[in-house]
Amino acid sequence: MSESSLHEGAAAPSLSAWPPKPPQVAPGWQPLLQEFLQSADGQRVADRLQADLAAGTAVFPPEPLRALRLTAPEDVRVVILGQDPYHGPGQAYGLAFAVPPGVRMPPSLRNIHKELQRDFGRAPQPNGLLEHWARQGVLLLNTSLTVASGQAGSHGKIGWQALTGAVFQRLVESKRPLAFMLWGGHAQAMRPQTDTAKRHLWLLANHPSPLSALRPPVPFIGCGHFGRANDFLRRHGDPPIDWLGEALPDAPTPLVGPGQLVA
Repeated sequence: MSESSLHEGAAAPSLSAWPPKPPQVAPGWQPLLQEFLQSADGQRVADRLQADLAAGTAVFPPEPLRALRLTAPEDVRVVILGQDPYHGPGQAYGLAFAVPPGVRMPPSLRNIHKELQRDFGRAPQPNGLLEHWARQGVLLLNTSLTVASGQAGSHGKIGWQALTGAVFQRLVESKRPLAFMLWGGHAQAMRPQTDTAKRHLWLLANHPSPLSALRPPVPFIGCGHFGRANDFLRRHGDPPIDWLGEALPDAPTPLVGPGQLVA
């Protein structure tokens, strides 16, 4: 999910240190995070992030684990899988596809808003924060959780997939029926072909990027994933997601930095 920088102004917040102490995730994710931090893959991630920071390279987002802090595993109802964070200053927010308040929406996010309006016939909130989704149980997870400034995909192979893959697998094994939205080949490659996965709803379409949103085989614009996810949730006794933010206004939660406790 890499797109050119659309934000200018003061120096953008960036990662200040790694690893986080104490763990900056919801309690239910802490065992997976601790296992990752103590693994060879976790050490590779730490080595790369520390090297980038020592070299003066800005690393985004400032809070890589934000998605796992805002959406606890027991609260997950929908999973939206991204690839890597936006690499432009001020864009990446720690939630896949989201941007902070006051930042102009990148093209993929604008297409998500277009599809929301087409699907529901009404416009969503005019910002790209998406925290109201996270607070309702929508896990907005990138498979790579950091990126070096201006270097799309730069942290795509440093070891993050050991953590995000474990998170994804835990959700696949959940006894609670979940809706998975997999947009583009990268996300769709994560879909398991197991009997366990059949209890879930798997929604596949092209990536919302302008390069693919209107192309076959399954154009993103017109896919109807948001409404279909809500229908699935209702059938299983769950309330629908307020995708448009009409009942649950979007407001940012403070960033959590190294040494701060998770609220």
